[in-house]
Amino acid sequence: MGYPAFDELFSKGHFMWLLAAAGSAVFAGVTSILAKCGIRRTDPDVATAIRTIVVLAFAWLMAAVVGSAGQVGSISANSLLFLGLSGFSTGASWICYFRALSEGDVNKVVPIDKCSTVLTVLLAIVLFGETQGLAVKLLGCVGILVGTFMMLERREQDHDVKGESWRWYAVASAVFAALTSILAKVGIEGVESNLATAVRTCFVLVMAWVVVVMRGKTGQVRGIDSRELLFICLSGVATGASWLCYYYAIQNGVVSVVVPVDKLSIVVAMAFSATVFGERYTRRSLSGLALIVASTLAMAIFR
Repeated sequence: MGYPAFDELFSKGHFMWLLAAAGSAVFAGVTSILAKCGIRRTDPDVATAIRTIVVLAFAWLMAAVVGSAGQVGSISANSLLFLGLSGFSTGASWICYFRALSEGDVNKVVPIDKCSTVLTVLLAIVLFGETQGLAVKLLGCVGILVGTFMMLERREQDHDVKGESWRWYAVASAVFAALTSILAKVGIEGVESNLATAVRTCFVLVMAWVVVVMRGKTGQVRGIDSRELLFICLSGVATGASWLCYYYAIQNGVVSVVVPVDKLSIVVAMAFSATVFGERYTRRSLSGLALIVASTLAMAIFR
């Protein structure tokens, strides 16, 4: 005799949005590595603006493929407002995230960024009344926070670390990412998920380029190394794929379950960072990662 929540998750309808959340996690993990490869010499603000163009093209292409692109005029003012706010929040999160990646190690930046899971779950409980399995969710949040703390140990062999400002950028990225999920849940109601992704990306694009212009970095666009430009564009494609999966899951599933599953991208990102960048992990950091994964899975299954 199985757990009701477990059986429900693997029914046909629930399996699809759970599978989409898992797909979002894989693509998001790949995004972090591709982006890191693309910002070794390229300014992170410029990289963010360029990759947003790729994401926007990818998003509108998918909206056209599923036939929802022509439904823009039917989006309500309320949905458009929240999709816009979600887009601006995403832009702020990206700017902070890629600044943190440019200054710190992937294996430290990613865990902090994934703490947005905790804030998102708490907001979903308060705002959307997602209180089913409340005890497991709260314990899972504690486990994620403890696991993150374990992974943030200081090591002499850290790669590419420039001061301590990356920590604040990573924290800001997590806060904005949490707000993105909550605002998107409201804005996507009644809007086809691919179309919603395309619309909100328009707002992200505006914000990203405004930042580039305001900081006087437009002249750096022409000087981007071709190899790094390739990685920036590939990270944009991966982001677009991640978003399409994520917002399908958000629209059809439970936010407090979708977000933790999506944040399992940390496993993908850290596996690649060890392989590609040679970032080393201690027994403590791996134990912290295991605690984060276990807490996340518990929140997804025993809800």
